Amino acid sequence: MADFNGLGLNLGNISLLSSAKTRSISPENFTGEKGKGGMAVEGTGAGAARDLGRGWKVSPSIVIEPGECRVLADINDSGAIQHIWMTPTGNWRFSILRIYWDGSETPSVECPIGDFFACGWGRYAQVSSLPVCVNPGSAFNCYWEMPFHKSCKITLTNIAVEPMTLYYQIDYTLTLVPDDAAYFHAQFRRTNPLPYKEVYTILDGVKGQGQYVGTYMAWGVNNTGWWGEGEIKFYMDGDDEFPTICGTGTEDYFCGSYNFDVGKENGGYREFTTPHTGLPQVIRPDGTYSSQTRFGMYRWHIMDPIRFEQDLKVTIQALGWRSGGRYLPLQDDIASVAYWYQTLPTAPFADLPDKDYLEVI
Repeated sequence: MADFNGLGLNLGNISLLSSAKTRSISPENFTGEKGKGGMAVEGTGAGAARDLGRGWKVSPSIVIEPGECRVLADINDSGAIQHIWMTPTGNWRFSILRIYWDGSETPSVECPIGDFFACGWGRYAQVSSLPVCVNPGSAFNCYWEMPFHKSCKITLTNIAVEPMTLYYQIDYTLTLVPDDAAYFHAQFRRTNPLPYKEVYTILDGVKGQGQYVGTYMAWGVNNTGWWGEGEIKFYMDGDDEFPTICGTGTEDYFCGSYNFDVGKENGGYREFTTPHTGLPQVIRPDGTYSSQTRFGMYRWHIMDPIRFEQDLKVTIQALGWRSGGRYLPLQDDIASVAYWYQTLPTAPFADLPDKDYLEVI
C-alpha cells in the first residue's frame, strides 16, 4: 500500500507519522546518502576552511564548465522530489535544467533555469507563490511535488562560454508512490518575433492522461499601447478547430483586470505576487537602450487543474489595438514555460533554440 503521508503534507496532516525517509542532495552530499553529509576534503570552500578542516563548509557549491552537463541528482528508488533550491551565477538563459523519470532517455523537464523559476528576463523579481518562490537576490525555490516510481535524474547544462558557479539543494523523500501518481513535466518555448497573425503555442504534442498545472510567460512588447487582449485556449482530447476552454483576455487568464493598470497617477502597471497568480516583473523602458516594456507573469492551476485524458494543446493570441477600434495582431517577443503532470512515456520535445536565439538582449 502506498505511503501517502510520505508525499506532500499540509497543515491538515503534517502531524501524522510516516515511514518515509527524508534525504537531501547538495555539494556537501552529492548522493544524498544517510550519514554522508559534510565529509568533503576538497571543494569551492576548501581555501576558506583551511584553518578549520573537514566538516567546515568545504564544498558548498560546484563549478560547471562551458559546455558541461552536470548530473545534480541520480536517485534509484521510489519517492518524490519535494523542494529544489538553487542560486546560479551567469546568464540564466544559458543554464538548461533537465529532469528524467524512471530511466527515460527523454527529459520530462527541459527549461532554462531562470524561466523555470518564473524569472525569464535574467533579472531578480520577488516571486511569492505556492510552488515557486524567488527571493533576494537569485534564490530560486521550487515546491512542485515530483513523484517517481523507479528513478530520478536531474542535470544542469552550461551553454555559456564562461564557467558558472551553482549552489543547490534538492530535498526529497524515499517512499512508496501510488500507482496513479503522474509525472511532473515542464517545457520552455520562445518565439521572437511572433509572425503576424499567428497565435503563440504554449504547448502541443502532449499524449497521455494528466493535468495541466501552470503557465509562466516572459512577454516583451514590440508595439506601443496595450498588448494583452489575446485569448488563451486549451484544446483537449480530440478538439479540432475550437477548444474546450477559451479565455477572455491575457490579463484575465493571469487573474488581473483592465491591463494590470492602476492609472498613470499611481504608476501604471502594478506588479503583484500571490499564491496562485502574479505579475511579479515589469521592466520599464529607461529612455535610452532599454527601449521595450517586458513582463513576467505566472498562473498556477493548483486549485483548478485542467485535466485531459488523451491529448492537450495550449495557445494564446497576441492582440493589441489599432485604428477604428480594431484588434492588432502583435509581433512580440514571447517565451513561456508550461507545467503539467502526465503518464509516461513523454513525447519528445522540440529542440531548444540555440544559444543566440535564447539570449535576452
